[in-house]
Amino acid sequence: MTNLSSTTNDLLFSIEDGIAIIKLNRPDRMNAVNNNIRSNIISLLSACDASNDVRAVVLAGEGGRALSSGQDLEELASIDQDGVAGWQGSQKLLLDSFRKFSKPCVTAVEGVCVGLGFHMALCTDWRVAPENSTWGQPEVKVGLASIVGPYLMELHIGRTHNLQLSLMAELITGKRAFEIGLLTETCEAGGAFEAGVTRARKLASLPRNATRLTKERLCKVTQQGFDDAFAAGVKAQIACFERGEPQRLIAAFLAKNQASNR
Repeated sequence: MTNLSSTTNDLLFSIEDGIAIIKLNRPDRMNAVNNNIRSNIISLLSACDASNDVRAVVLAGEGGRALSSGQDLEELASIDQDGVAGWQGSQKLLLDSFRKFSKPCVTAVEGVCVGLGFHMALCTDWRVAPENSTWGQPEVKVGLASIVGPYLMELHIGRTHNLQLSLMAELITGKRAFEIGLLTETCEAGGAFEAGVTRARKLASLPRNATRLTKERLCKVTQQGFDDAFAAGVKAQIACFERGEPQRLIAAFLAKNQASNR
């Protein structure tokens, strides 16, 4: 397998009987996604796709509290409107690497799965989590337009639930996520990783070429919409940053967190 030495402490990687395990490893930050995690996941998925040693992938989060709380806001606080296109471009590459991965990919969630973490999960083939997990699209609460998330949700749920999550930024339980079609499978609390690996093995046992071609087609028929959503997202986020709302709200959020951690 190639280029696995490029992984860092922010990610844990292993292969167990043909199942590659990618774990976000920033439990003290609720596995918030930074540029290091984005670039290394992209590299790992490319290497896994090319390797005969890997038949499926499981995405999970270390620590038991979150798959991911989403974009690292400390990182986002360092950019202005001139940096939006690059930031959104890196997110597009990350999500596209999941969408175009030719082998089965399962997301196992314990705890929180929101924002960019939610988007990653929606771009995988199967999502398993306990009923007490937390799901959502909270971007508007920090002054960011909710553009790409609603497109991804639209592939799974109807407009009413989409508006509830996108405009109100409401968080829902895993039980509710399963009921409306965002979550594929529920499990006992603490059992998501084991259930995810079990599901990955079942998916990996299916005929390889048929699986690849099915995934390829499902990706192709939604690619234009995905590309359009990101193009619109760049314009919308630049407009948000020009108004200064994200900068102000993110700074307030980080200050509140810092004060509560003293």
